[in-house]
Amino acid sequence: MAHHDDSQNPKGSFRKFLEHLSGAGKAIGVLTSGGDAQGMNAAVRAVVRMGIYVGAKVYFIYEGYQGMVDGGSNIVEADWESVSSILQVGGTIIGSARCKDFRSREGRLKAAANLIQLGITNLCVIGGDGSLTGANIFRREWSGLLEELAKDGKIDKEAVQRHGHLNVVGMVGSIDNDFCGTDMTIGTDSALHRIMEVVDAIMTTAQSHQRTFVLEVMGRHCGYLALVSALACGADWVFLPESPPEEGWQEDMCIKLSENRARKKRLNIIIVAEGAIDTQNKPITSEQIKELVVTQLGYDTRVTILGHVQRGGTPSAFDRILASRMGVEAVVALLQATPETPACVVSLSGNQAVRLPLMECVQMTQDVQKAMDEGRFKEAVKLRGSLCPSAGCAMTLTGPLTLTHPHGSLPDSQTNCNVGVVNVGAPAAGMNAAVRAAVRVGISDGHKMFAVYDGFEGFAKGNIKEIGWADVGGWTGQGGSILGTKRTLPGKYLEDIAAQMRAHRINALLIIGGFEAYLGLLELSAAREKHEEFCVPMVMVPATVSNNVPGSDFSIGADTALNTITDTCDRIKQSASGTKRRVFIIETMGGFCGYLANMGALAAGADAAYIFEEPFDIRDLQSNVEHLTEKMKTTIQRGLVLRNESCSENYTTDFIYQLYSEEGRGVFDCRKNVLGHMQQGGAPSPFDRNFGTKISARAMQWISSKLKESLGKGKRFVSDDSICVLGISKRNLVFQPVAELKKETDFEHRIPKEQWWLKLRPLMKILAKYKASFEVSEAGQLEPVQHRGPEEPAAI
Repeated sequence: MAHHDDSQNPKGSFRKFLEHLSGAGKAIGVLTSGGDAQGMNAAVRAVVRMGIYVGAKVYFIYEGYQGMVDGGSNIVEADWESVSSILQVGGTIIGSARCKDFRSREGRLKAAANLIQLGITNLCVIGGDGSLTGANIFRREWSGLLEELAKDGKIDKEAVQRHGHLNVVGMVGSIDNDFCGTDMTIGTDSALHRIMEVVDAIMTTAQSHQRTFVLEVMGRHCGYLALVSALACGADWVFLPESPPEEGWQEDMCIKLSENRARKKRLNIIIVAEGAIDTQNKPITSEQIKELVVTQLGYDTRVTILGHVQRGGTPSAFDRILASRMGVEAVVALLQATPETPACVVSLSGNQAVRLPLMECVQMTQDVQKAMDEGRFKEAVKLRGSLCPSAGCAMTLTGPLTLTHPHGSLPDSQTNCNVGVVNVGAPAAGMNAAVRAAVRVGISDGHKMFAVYDGFEGFAKGNIKEIGWADVGGWTGQGGSILGTKRTLPGKYLEDIAAQMRAHRINALLIIGGFEAYLGLLELSAAREKHEEFCVPMVMVPATVSNNVPGSDFSIGADTALNTITDTCDRIKQSASGTKRRVFIIETMGGFCGYLANMGALAAGADAAYIFEEPFDIRDLQSNVEHLTEKMKTTIQRGLVLRNESCSENYTTDFIYQLYSEEGRGVFDCRKNVLGHMQQGGAPSPFDRNFGTKISARAMQWISSKLKESLGKGKRFVSDDSICVLGISKRNLVFQPVAELKKETDFEHRIPKEQWWLKLRPLMKILAKYKASFEVSEAGQLEPVQHRGPEEPAAI
């Protein structure tokens, strides 16, 4: 937790950083504009707190651009406490409005006059492409507007010189994820949470009555929500604006639905984006689809339009962390801006915060729309895919997974290869989605798929069965591990496992699991010399709530666990606010890896997080107690402290609880809560369903390409690159030989030696009002907007 002076920090102290980055004498205005999105409040909170932290004044501009034009009580200075308790609230507390006045020069003149009165020359705009375009026009006209105001005597000449330049930084808040240049916009993940909650609920009733449901989701120009939710719930069919169905789709869809029914599937789900169109640019509506199914097939069919439910509710953990990172980055970008820097948007690429030129991104977003209007759909998909790679990646995947099991029959070319799938370690939400994707992509590639039950132990005992296309139906939404999983390592069963691989003629192995799976892979790799059965392609897909697998920035299950922690912390904070002057100490899982504690603290707005990776001593505990004592004097009379289960042998949760209780006596009282195994359970979050599906499908494609190389050659795989971990690193999916990952692993503590999320530590401390050293985004420079090739996999 170390909150003392950071001047020993080798990366250059915060003091040095602050000299370049003092906000003293600067004023920042923050506004939300356009449609609201969950997570906007987290962004507003981060902008206000980071702004105050570096010594700037920060102003709320209420009701978007309308408030800027109307001025007066619509522009109010914010303080630290004005953004307290808003992290978990959906929508935007400073209001948003569509504004006609700002579109006219008159309106922009008024807005400029109102900003100049308060000396605001830095704007942070949170909204969609329309709002950001407006901000850029305002910035271009700024000096002209000031001159006109001076001419009319509304401001003096001195003000024109003093405030001669307006800096603009944008953040994209939009549930549609329709902005080019950024992987995820603020609100998208939360909207997917709302959609999946509804789909999961509808599936149970549809199953009871053998119904077909047509679900309409938002997305007037962008099919991201429709596509990802279709992928995450295993829908039968999906309609997107960018990729209209080919002529004769009516017949194809009906054949597909009836084939699925014939395979004993009791329900059909069809997902439609509200902007879905056919190749003639005519709308395809949910009612139309219902009519078609009823008249052609006679199925009992219902339509559910999700509407504004998707914008509502509390933001997901992902959106809170995303928005907090963007908000802090936006303030840094504003303070570093010079009159020469173009307006930028801060966005996410993989898990890196980056800055991109605002107008280029807006231009590309509009290019996609133009291509769609003119019927150039292939180009639209290409543009969308290279810019919102997560959408591009998903578009290529929906095919084999849900939509086209080749005409109900098996693929023409059987490869005569058998591929085993095994789950190892503790259960993690999203494992089943990964197994389903592997089985279906494997079958599409012509392999026979074998499920290994109960980990390596079950492998040795021969708990192995062939698993078919229909066997994995409906698995994406199920938590835990249907195949069963054990922590046992293969080391003591090598003979038996080799015998089983021989008996079932297993030609390749996909292992889904956590650190045990990684250790197991190393043991199998070492045993290759002795047992030639292990000389086959093997790949591991990381799945563990702890997120501690070397070779990957994320693992399946961690997002679901993070949401569980965040939800629980929200409830606990509510309880603490009610009783006043109460501090909660919450213990999270993760082994020695502090990912859950650290990110949970960031998402829940905690005061401190104790983790193993950052050693702490009694002085740090003392400084935290003093910090909380100070906090109790303000209007925010509650505290939240997270502790990773293995962060310290002696400073246990009980010890910290007793210390806080004693030291805080008379000022605050204490409660403790151990979250335990609820972090491993529950239905997987949309992120984990999606991530599990994509990464596992990618692993199977790798296995297929390896097996193709050896077809008919009876080749044995002995090289390091035939036994890999597939993970996300920075911005890409990468296969890394386990042999190479050894040197990056701390085996004693079961964590990678370097972990990307540690650089977000200071963020949590700054937002909780501690001094901390903060590094700016990778280069602090504007990056060019890159077109990705369609085959480049992107982060999720």
